[in-house]
Amino acid sequence: MLKLQNVNLFYGEIQALWDLSFEIKEGQIAALLGANAAGKSSAINAISGIEKISSGEITLFDKEIHKMSPHEIVEEGIIQVPEGRKLFNYMPIQENLELGAYSKRAKKDFKKNLRFVYDLFPILEERKSQMAGDLSGGQQQMVAIARGLMANPKLLIIDELSLGLAPILVQQLIKDLINIRNTGITILLVEQNVQQSLAIASDAYVLENGRLALSGNATELINDPHLKKAYLGM
Repeated sequence: MLKLQNVNLFYGEIQALWDLSFEIKEGQIAALLGANAAGKSSAINAISGIEKISSGEITLFDKEIHKMSPHEIVEEGIIQVPEGRKLFNYMPIQENLELGAYSKRAKKDFKKNLRFVYDLFPILEERKSQMAGDLSGGQQQMVAIARGLMANPKLLIIDELSLGLAPILVQQLIKDLINIRNTGITILLVEQNVQQSLAIASDAYVLENGRLALSGNATELINDPHLKKAYLGM
């Protein structure tokens, strides 16, 4: 579905990604893992068109997208749920969700997608008139994911799902991601929480200093000695 091939990215004279190559299969949950400053955000911002690559190629269903603008990539169906949620805190939940459906491809399915996200997160429908900034961290993450789903994604990129959340809330959100995947939406989960991510992913990619350090089947990677030592403290 999505393919990165020999992608290099610079911030001025500083290189953030080095010949990065990986691919995501349609209908799966894939995990992009790594510590802080490993290059995860650079990789997904390159996919979303927020950062322009200096060389290499990014394709969606064999169509080149790395030369497109971010709004054109959104129209192609790649949607990013940003780290830290980035909600409009002084707007109600429902208006935050409506803003997720601004693209042409999303507007036609507005009612269907709104019903879908409210069925997925019933608490949001109960509190749809409440200001987003008044919600708990877990509920805000639900709004951020729901807003992404309102954009009618083919690929939903979720950046740091578990950031600042209690483990019990993360477990519930993980179950929600599986339900989303079961509807046919492909998910790229970008996380520092390696164990949680590998538990639900089909394939996983581990970045170190902007380079691909490990890749493969998630259930096999969890037993990799290097990954155990570097990320699981074993």
